[in-house]
Amino acid sequence: MKSATLMQVAERAGVSTATVARVLKAQGYVSDDARARVEAAVKAIGYRPNAMARSLRQRRSFTIGHMLDAIIVNPFFVNVAHWAEEEALDHGYKTFLFNHNGLAERERIGIERFIERRVDAVLFTNAVSTDNVRLLKAAGIPALQLERSRTPAAPAIRVDNTVGALQAMAHLAGLGHRRIAFIGGDPELIGRGETAGPTVEDDRLAAYGAGLAAAGLPFDSALLRLGKYYSLSESGSGSEGYHHTRALLALADRPTAIFATCDILAAGALQAVYEAGLRVPDDISVIGFDDTLAANLTPQLTTVAQPMEQLGRIGFRAVLAAIETGAWPEQPLLPSHLVLRRSTGPAPL
Repeated sequence: MKSATLMQVAERAGVSTATVARVLKAQGYVSDDARARVEAAVKAIGYRPNAMARSLRQRRSFTIGHMLDAIIVNPFFVNVAHWAEEEALDHGYKTFLFNHNGLAERERIGIERFIERRVDAVLFTNAVSTDNVRLLKAAGIPALQLERSRTPAAPAIRVDNTVGALQAMAHLAGLGHRRIAFIGGDPELIGRGETAGPTVEDDRLAAYGAGLAAAGLPFDSALLRLGKYYSLSESGSGSEGYHHTRALLALADRPTAIFATCDILAAGALQAVYEAGLRVPDDISVIGFDDTLAANLTPQLTTVAQPMEQLGRIGFRAVLAAIETGAWPEQPLLPSHLVLRRSTGPAPL
């Protein structure tokens, strides 16, 4: 690094060059105010560290691998990858993306590529195989799972699906809906992985049952539809949600509301409702999950938002801490929350 450039950053931020160095290296204590002033000065001056010299000196590639599942079909993965990349860039790192499409063999190939490129750490959104993840541990590369824990071979930052799902159910019950259908992922089809405890799908389904009980509503198995979130062979279209909703609308006593635990499922549900000549939300209300497609659908979709920016940013900071210190910081449970839009309304009379 050129001391003159560091001096320019320090003078503009009103701090010492040592403080600038601590911010750039993400090492040592720096107050939030000082950090913000240094980051603003770096951007204003256009300062760029000499990445090659830094890599040789610190024996790092300043590259993070990010293993993703079906980024081309599910905007959830795109969003998490984007925010992880933004945080990485803020710290002088770059990201290297690889899609496994749910295939263990493809995941293994991606991990081998990461190792060949000497990445400093790997994020998984999401992992497939424990044996594959262990390849990274054998290579001395820290790995972290985001959104769900599929393997005990790496720590995870998880999302509290329950709180947002309960908010969705309470919202529908509060609007007077008594027959609320559930369209969600089947834990057995999605895959439980090898981590003990409930899956994302288990949590959302349990929240549906708890929401019914809290509203004094009976459970009706005819209103429960489980399967895959989308089909890769159909480019992630809403066909799964569409077929589930057609079956629900064919019931003699059809639901007045649908809680679909993925915006892609909800998009298919909207298509089926309109094809049946019904209106959303006048005839039937629909809630999604993720907050990816939701604002771009018609009507705009009420949905449970996943903390995608937090997952990406906090995930990168966690692997950076592991790189810098060799230890993992405490992993928070990130909350989901309901976002109200135009696809929900009072139950029809």
